[in-house]
Amino acid sequence: MSEQNHDLKRGLKARHLNMIALGGSIGTGIFLAMGDTLNQAGPGGALVAYGLIGVMVYFLITSLGEMATYMPISGSFSSYATKFIDPALGFALGWNYWYNWAITIAAEMVAGSLIMKYWFPNIPGFYWSIIFLFIIVSLNFLSAKAYGESEYWFAGIKVVTVIIFLIIGFLMIVGVMGSDNIGFHNYFIADGPFHGGIKSIFAIFLVAGFSFQGTELIGVAAGESENPEKTIPKAVRSIFWRILIFYLGTIIVLGAIIPFTQASVSQSPFTMVFEKAGVAGAASIMNAIILTSVLSAGNSGMYASTRMLYSMAREGLAPKVFAKTNNRGVPVNALILTTLVASACFLTGIFAESTVYVWLVAASGLAGFIAWVGIAICHYRFRKAYIHQGHDLKELKFKAKWYPFGPILALLMCIIIIVGQGYSCITPNGVDWKNLIASYIGIPLFLTLYIGYKVKHKTKVTPLDKVNLVYSKTNE
Repeated sequence: MSEQNHDLKRGLKARHLNMIALGGSIGTGIFLAMGDTLNQAGPGGALVAYGLIGVMVYFLITSLGEMATYMPISGSFSSYATKFIDPALGFALGWNYWYNWAITIAAEMVAGSLIMKYWFPNIPGFYWSIIFLFIIVSLNFLSAKAYGESEYWFAGIKVVTVIIFLIIGFLMIVGVMGSDNIGFHNYFIADGPFHGGIKSIFAIFLVAGFSFQGTELIGVAAGESENPEKTIPKAVRSIFWRILIFYLGTIIVLGAIIPFTQASVSQSPFTMVFEKAGVAGAASIMNAIILTSVLSAGNSGMYASTRMLYSMAREGLAPKVFAKTNNRGVPVNALILTTLVASACFLTGIFAESTVYVWLVAASGLAGFIAWVGIAICHYRFRKAYIHQGHDLKELKFKAKWYPFGPILALLMCIIIIVGQGYSCITPNGVDWKNLIASYIGIPLFLTLYIGYKVKHKTKVTPLDKVNLVYSKTNE
């Protein structure tokens, strides 16, 4: 391994970045966890939860897009927090994001072992998790281009699958496919469409947020993009329509075809729909596609966490050993540490897989919301410093709309969701302490990182006129 070469290589082309953006939020959240959200909140509650999260994510990603186009570095919002606000915040956000994706890799491996039960019900999920983790580590070990290429095809399969699903679902609803004219009467069974009311909507916000995590990968991938000034804005602009069509469209179709009382996390609702459509062998094909989706999300998680750890090491926020790259520009030491943490997925061999999966989703989901809070604050501060130092907004290659309303609204929504997570754990029969702790586990971790670094290094918020807005390829 070369210790002299500390640079990443710009191996990601426009088509890679577009597919990373397009496929970033299409993972087990849509293919597997969607059944659980329908079951908890009904189709109406799921639409409200995913719709609100979608609006928030749109504002966050346009904010990130503005900063990433101006300053395309692999540390993304952790580096922006260090430069624009306070090194202590950059330190806490970076480690929080690393932990978030390391846990997400574990969650995806658990999801993969759940899917394999469809074909091999008697083989423990533990073994599948090991195999999938090996595949993901291998793809990331090769190069950024290998990650980009594999993700291009993984994401392509996911996107095509959702489009085919929406078409078949629509044909089933109107009675062209399947045995009868389904319509929308399943929305109104039991206490639908808003099963459980506001409490249930709050309960699935974390899962909805987890589903959308990955959209911010554009910012992380910017550091290895060939032409970030052109490719990042293009990728960002596609996000709103993706959220609208893929997620809300999927909920509308699933809610109509599958009674929400029958949906669960144990079987993909997509598989249930294809079985109802009577397409021969479609369930097995769908499970294979979901499996590629799981590998895709894990692949992206490994990429994002290793690049964040590498970037922090470059800035002195992590041990320097993680800044070392091999001759292909891969931060191997960062990859090894992330793999060790991701091995938490092997809990599947000890506990019930579905229990571990839901817990990991909750723990990772909150860490993702904290990262999104960081993006909103960084953008607000970036614009303030940019204007304060006499720059003209017209000079920005990509400008986020609705500033300052966008980042402020996104920030407030993130905070409300973070604070409100424990609401569903408090019942007339008492407090569900296990789930309450799982919901909030990310907050003390983040505060410990932030306060610990601030006390040790006595950092202060950088004045607007001292904020470092200078970017050159040498300071990546």
